[in-house]
Amino acid sequence: DRHFGIGGDGVIRLAHPEDVSDLTAEQIAECREDGAEWFMDYRNADGSLAQMCGNGTRAITLFAYDRGYAKGDAFHLGTRAGVKILTSLGDVPGLGKDVFQVEMGAWKRGDVDGYEVTIPGTSGSARGTFVDMGNPHVVAVLEDAFASLPNVEDLDLVTKPVVAPEIPSDQNVEFVRIDEQSEGDDAGEATMRVNERGCGETLSCGTGLCATAITLRAKTGIDHWTITVRGGTLRVDVTDSDVKLTGAATLVADIDLL
Repeated sequence: DRHFGIGGDGVIRLAHPEDVSDLTAEQIAECREDGAEWFMDYRNADGSLAQMCGNGTRAITLFAYDRGYAKGDAFHLGTRAGVKILTSLGDVPGLGKDVFQVEMGAWKRGDVDGYEVTIPGTSGSARGTFVDMGNPHVVAVLEDAFASLPNVEDLDLVTKPVVAPEIPSDQNVEFVRIDEQSEGDDAGEATMRVNERGCGETLSCGTGLCATAITLRAKTGIDHWTITVRGGTLRVDVTDSDVKLTGAATLVADIDLL
């Protein structure tokens, strides 16, 4: 089972940057300059390369600690979207065990609600906001007045959503419901589902969670979000210059490929 058994939405290889064939000399030099001895070489379920995977950074970091490749409280990890710094937080109530905070770096956002999002075979539409997290996202908040898609829980995300105008590089698409918000506490809670390019629906998407929080911030002014996905609950903290993602990782099994 891809979601709950010995399977995955992609494959991550932990490698030294110079052993990753598609990296340029400049990318390898950036890893070295930023203290990243190790690189996250990630491929989606369909074999395509991925620039970044926020949840993948936590999974591969837990693996690196487990195997003795990472030591101390902080781990510098090279990715195709730049070097990410992960901090081990241990057990965190509400988030789980083996929790890591990932400094996801700078983000870019397009016009709020600049895209129309539909799902073939499902009536209705929603407006979406483009967010670049090193990989492309379009985030649709479903309780907006002009959204006419079903509730988040009832969406058919096996079918790939359609975004108009078309984004040349394709994109992940997130569908979001705001559950609670408190301007006084600068905190909110939301529920999200995602269809990832090259994978279909996944139980979580780290960059998608960040893109969701960035979009919610643009709509509400709230910087700190606790977001529940089908795979669990994570925290996202947004500033003008960067975004941090905090969540757990779990080692499921050891597998020998013969």
